[in-house]
Amino acid sequence: MTDLVRRRVAVIATPGSNPAALAAKAATTTIPIVFGVGADPVKLDLVTSLARPGGNATGINFFVADIAAKRLGLLHDLVPKATRIAVLVNPDNTSTAEATLREIPEAARAIGLQIQVLNASTSREIEASFVTMVRDRADALFVAADAFLNSRRVQFATLATRHGVPSAYSNRAVVEAGGLMSYGTDTLDMFRQVGVYTGQILRGAKPADLPVLQSTKFEFVINLQTARALGLEVPNALQLLADEVIE
Repeated sequence: MTDLVRRRVAVIATPGSNPAALAAKAATTTIPIVFGVGADPVKLDLVTSLARPGGNATGINFFVADIAAKRLGLLHDLVPKATRIAVLVNPDNTSTAEATLREIPEAARAIGLQIQVLNASTSREIEASFVTMVRDRADALFVAADAFLNSRRVQFATLATRHGVPSAYSNRAVVEAGGLMSYGTDTLDMFRQVGVYTGQILRGAKPADLPVLQSTKFEFVINLQTARALGLEVPNALQLLADEVIE
C-alpha cells in the first residue's frame, strides 16, 4: 500500500480482504479506496457510517459472521450424525477470526454440536490441522471465511477427501475444486460492485458520496461427487434448496 501511495494511483480497490482494506486506510487519507470486507466497515473504522462514509473510502460489506451460523446449520443438515466440528480460522485475519468465534459457539450449542477451534495461516499449518482433526476424531470441518484459506481450495479439497472429513466453506470456488459444500456471498457480484464503484470514482465521484452497500446475493453449493466419495447421501430437500448442485 505504501508503494501504491508513492505511485500516486488514482484509486485503490481492495475486494475481498479485510487486512488489505485496513492497510489501504492506514496508508492514505486522500487517495480513494473501494473495499470489499466481510466485517462491519464501521467497526473496522473504515467509514463513519454506511449511508455517509465521510472519508476517502467506500465499498461493500459482504458479511461473514452474520451468515456463519446458517452455514454451520447447513453442514449439520448435510451431515446429521456429525457432533464434533473442527472450526478452522486464520488468526492473521483478526477481525474475521474474532467475528467467526463470536458467532459459531452459540450457534453450535443451539443445535447440539461441540466445536474445536484450530488456527492456520500457512499451508503447512493447514496440513497440521488435518492431522489434529483426524487424531481428535472430528466429524466435520467448518472453514471460516478468509482470503488466504479460500486461496488454498485445492489443498483443502484434497486433504478433506483423503482424510474423509466433510467440510463447509464460505466460497463456491472450493466446492468447484472438490470441497463438499459452501454457503456465502455471491463473490462475483461483490467483485463486480467494487468494480462499478471504482469506475464511478475514476469518472469523478467522491467516496464520501457513495453509500456502503451490503450484499444481498448468497449461494448454497453442494458437490454431489464429493458427497458420494465421503459416503454421504444428500437429501432431495437439500438439493432443491441449493443454488447449484455440482455433479
